[in-house]
Amino acid sequence: MRRTLGVLSVLLSLFVAADGLSAQDRPPPASSGQANGFQLEQNYPNPFNPETTIPFVLGADLFVDGRPVVVTMRIFNLLHQVVAHPVALRHPSGEGIELVQLEYTQPGRYEAFWNGEDRSGRQVASGIYLVQLTVNGVSKTRKMFVLK
Repeated sequence: MRRTLGVLSVLLSLFVAADGLSAQDRPPPASSGQANGFQLEQNYPNPFNPETTIPFVLGADLFVDGRPVVVTMRIFNLLHQVVAHPVALRHPSGEGIELVQLEYTQPGRYEAFWNGEDRSGRQVASGIYLVQLTVNGVSKTRKMFVLK
């Protein structure tokens, strides 16, 4: 019980710290709508340990000109340092490709996977992480919680 309270206390303090970031350091606020033709959905499970799935939707209006859509996803900490790039699940080019400048040719619901490791292959610490989806240069961000 004490450990759970301690972890919750740490998460709460990290959450408060995230709200204290200046506007220039903070990623754009999370948006649940599909105003730019795409949607970043909430990861599941959330909180998670050690891995999570991150769904996103690419709307048909992104593909009206017939060109592919360029998608990048990154995970960063509250200091806005890139921690990792999730991998694409069921991408036409293959399974497990890092979601960095990947092209998608059709609208639909897609998923990315993050194993909870940083770029050096170490498990990340408990806390709040941000997932940012960038589609054709436009970004949306959501919070994720790692709880060990």
